[in-house]
Amino acid sequence: MTAIRDPLLSCSKLGDADASSFPASAADAADGSELDVRRATVAGLYATHAPAVHRFLRDLLGDATLASDATQETFVRAFRRLASLQETGRAAPWLFGVARNVSLELRRARGRAGRVFAADGERSLESTAGPRHGSPESQLLGKETAGVLSAALARLSEDRRAALLLRLDHGLAYEDIAQLMGWSLPKVKVEIHRARETLRATLAEYEEGGAR
Repeated sequence: MTAIRDPLLSCSKLGDADASSFPASAADAADGSELDVRRATVAGLYATHAPAVHRFLRDLLGDATLASDATQETFVRAFRRLASLQETGRAAPWLFGVARNVSLELRRARGRAGRVFAADGERSLESTAGPRHGSPESQLLGKETAGVLSAALARLSEDRRAALLLRLDHGLAYEDIAQLMGWSLPKVKVEIHRARETLRATLAEYEEGGAR
């Protein structure tokens, strides 16, 4: 099987991928029709889910350019692991799981190289789960204050940040987050609750500073 491309070196930027960019194995080459179906399936997943996956990775990594590379790598891996996607309707949680693994590997690689992740000032949580009405975190997310949001996310551990983003931004069910993170359902609820408390504290500090 062709080696997976290093996302730090050779992945295309978000939007550059098409069906032909997904690699084929020797077995695939022997069955062109099966390969075409797989390419079409992943191309469809890319068209539907790539923006959300990119936003998730950007908020985890704090780097829009690196997130673009990581998004490409996510869909390369999705192509190769397509057989593990049992239900097409569950594609989003499955893809976010792949993306999170990619982000963890990138963090480890950058850590070994002495690189530091810094907020790029472009973070935003754009909910796909419907409007937020009056909660403290919705007030924070509704303000055009990228610096405040970056500070809030930076206070969270990687795991807690991922869980919060998956719930608050991408609207995943607690059960899906539990499976994706490898946590129990009670742990998911506790971690998200604590992450929300951090958002509340950040909002309080922001408003207190603005009132002076």
